[in-house]
Amino acid sequence: MFRSIQGEGVMMGSVTFFIRTAGCNLSCSWCDTGYSDEGGEELSVETITERVKDERNVCITGGEPLLQDDVYDLMDALLKEGKKIVLETNGSVDISKVPVNEDIVISMDIKCPSSGMSDNMMISNIGYLKSTDQLKFVISDGFDMEYAESFISSEIKCNIIFTPVGGMDIRPLAEEVLKRRMNVRVLPQLHKIIWGNKRAV
Repeated sequence: MFRSIQGEGVMMGSVTFFIRTAGCNLSCSWCDTGYSDEGGEELSVETITERVKDERNVCITGGEPLLQDDVYDLMDALLKEGKKIVLETNGSVDISKVPVNEDIVISMDIKCPSSGMSDNMMISNIGYLKSTDQLKFVISDGFDMEYAESFISSEIKCNIIFTPVGGMDIRPLAEEVLKRRMNVRVLPQLHKIIWGNKRAV
């Protein structure tokens, strides 16, 4: 758990308290948080909410948070404390049990071919996303771009975010999006621009 600047998505730039859960059911080729597969500390919901204290914005991330049985109780407890939550999930786990609440933003990935994990997506999850949620694609190459573009339709009402692999070399991706006249947001990973590829920032 750590306090930092939200580096991704619609909450980018916001001071945020991060809760990183251990364990993931995927193994993306370009994963930058592989360390979350090991270690960790088992804590109660009460202990975590006490550590959050008076922080307004909370990001529950991983790994894959929805693999944790108590994550729903944690979200309920944080909502009762008046927190605004961003839940970052990899798109392969059912999100139907996530509380429907204006103070929860679901940030869900669709893994592109370069990740090696695109066959693991639970596409039905898209139907649960609200207009305030976000669908995120990490783009490595032209194959990823074609794959991501195939998902974009008028039926998707939430924010659509494209980010380059590594989160920083954004110009080629921006130029390709402009060329294709795609209605998406092209965003870097702000925390990497600020601090580089470091843990707990």
